[in-house]
Amino acid sequence: MADVRTRLAAAWHFVHTAPLTYLWLAVLAITTAIQHLAGRRLHTMLVEQSTNLHHLATDPLEVLVASLLWIDGKDWTPYLLLFTLFLAPAEHWLGQRRWLTVGLISHVGATYVSEGALYVLIQLHRESERLTYARDIGVSYFLVGVMAVLTYRIRRPWRYGYLAALLMIFGVPLAINPNFTVIGHAAALLIGLCCYPVTRQHLPRHDPGPARSH
Repeated sequence: MADVRTRLAAAWHFVHTAPLTYLWLAVLAITTAIQHLAGRRLHTMLVEQSTNLHHLATDPLEVLVASLLWIDGKDWTPYLLLFTLFLAPAEHWLGQRRWLTVGLISHVGATYVSEGALYVLIQLHRESERLTYARDIGVSYFLVGVMAVLTYRIRRPWRYGYLAALLMIFGVPLAINPNFTVIGHAAALLIGLCCYPVTRQHLPRHDPGPARSH
């Protein structure tokens, strides 16, 4: 019984010390439930929240925020796993302000890179103009950016294996089928890796942690 209590206390400590991660996850659970109830209006509703070319030109701030509150699909459970494996440890490590900084820079930067690439492809007549109003929502650019910056939390030599896995996961699709979403994920990865100075700023001067071992 004491062992169960210890584990529950440890789990609660893990959750409540990453409040932004799990508050966000709760919001996504609510919006996912709304998706299940939306019926035929679902596609239109998600397009209205999308960071597509049309909305970025007319109301960019609104959709950049709104798109983070929805997932493109009706299965919430994978996000529980991904948030727990990546976002929560990053929030523990970086603190809320730096965690949010890395994620938002990745989200905004990757969105504009991907939509900029789509705009060029449309102008070159390699993509349909209908994609100006494409459905493009979700948390993945934020998530990928944070996954990337976690590279600096992992001690060598394990760091290189982790980085190689990320490069394979997000680099291979870029080589095979470089659509705008794939370009966005690759951009988020690079942006997250470029956030190394944020990790150095976080660590105390006496801390010999992995982020300073370069």
